[in-house]
Amino acid sequence: MRDYIIAAIFFGAVPFILARPKVGIVMWCVVSYMNPHRLAWGFAYDYPFAAVTAGATLVSVLFSKEPKRIPWTPTSVVWVIFIVWMSFTTLFALVPVDAHEEWVRTIKIQIMTFITLLVMTSRDRIHMLVWAIVVSLGFYGVKGGLFTILTGAEYRVSGPPESFIEDNNALALTLVMILPLMRYLQLNSPQLWVRLGLTGAMGLTVLSVLGSYSRGAFLAICAMAFMLFLKSRKKAIILAGMLVLVPAVLTFMPESWYERIETIQRYDQDKSTLGRFNAWWFAYHVALDRPVGGGFNTFDPKLFQHYAPNPDDFHDAHSIYFEVLGEHGFIGLFLFLLLLWLTFRNGSWISRHAAGREDLRWALDLSAMIQVSLVGYAVGGAFLGMAYFDLYYHLVAINLLTRALVAHALEESKSVTPSPAAASPAAVGLAREIG
Repeated sequence: MRDYIIAAIFFGAVPFILARPKVGIVMWCVVSYMNPHRLAWGFAYDYPFAAVTAGATLVSVLFSKEPKRIPWTPTSVVWVIFIVWMSFTTLFALVPVDAHEEWVRTIKIQIMTFITLLVMTSRDRIHMLVWAIVVSLGFYGVKGGLFTILTGAEYRVSGPPESFIEDNNALALTLVMILPLMRYLQLNSPQLWVRLGLTGAMGLTVLSVLGSYSRGAFLAICAMAFMLFLKSRKKAIILAGMLVLVPAVLTFMPESWYERIETIQRYDQDKSTLGRFNAWWFAYHVALDRPVGGGFNTFDPKLFQHYAPNPDDFHDAHSIYFEVLGEHGFIGLFLFLLLLWLTFRNGSWISRHAAGREDLRWALDLSAMIQVSLVGYAVGGAFLGMAYFDLYYHLVAINLLTRALVAHALEESKSVTPSPAAASPAAVGLAREIG
């Protein structure tokens, strides 16, 4: 029955997608982030709902009469160059077949994210996009939080099988990244019941992150909480919430959780951590030997025999930075870091130019919360290989769209000529003398 319900929802949405591209973007977020088909047990489990949604959205965009323009800025230019560079390095991949498969998946994500830039061009649509992301991923935050409470945090929280967020560490970092987006929606929702619901969802999501037993996510949520306090326009409320929530949550967690987190201090004795160091040295040596890197999926056991200090200790990248370094070389890492920095700087630009304007307060809140989310990604991603995860690139797109809307609002303000009644008496007198 679950399979038929999922299929009915997605196929029933196709006519609406063909009529309105924005519906396609929302449905793409649902299928990409929530992965509802992975919660089924029959034919829907492996059905290509993402391909159907993407195809219908592409057709809708092609035939839509809405104006379409990508906001070209240094950020979007660097983004395109990074995509081109990843495609170039794939031509010289050390593991060609696997590299091509990963390149195809990455390019599909990038295409749909750029379509987001073409379609979600208004405040309402951006708000809709944020809601789609938060609901799709927040489902696992709430579900995982309840699971943590009911089991006394004795079992790890994981994501849907065969998805980007299946691993407990991947799910935890993803939930860290959406917590600031929940806060944005909370600040900009007029209904009290929505704000209260989001408060509860945020609390359960924090429990879900801790219940994942992910050490990287623990560091990320600590860094994010500090950044959230700095960026919040209601610091007293945030501080009070932390003073109440943190002790309560830490008291609830079992001894096994503390034993896991305490291994951060004993990294030189932890086999998992030492294995990550080995993988990072592997990436560094590949980048030194090959200016274009090893291409996608270069973290291969056979290649470890040649490039890793300990050839028998194979690990995945376990770091967005070393993942890009090993697969796309120092140039790829530079472009990846530059994109991250430019996106963060865009948030500062929005904050400066939207400050003091009531009509742009939403943009101020959203840009600040995206910066908080980027801090969580930058810290947690240092220990997890999610360099090509679509949520990060969606944040880049939302950031660009928000900046474009703020810039447009500023231009409109400049083009408005003050009326004589609004002019100062001195200016009116000077105009009369000149006249």
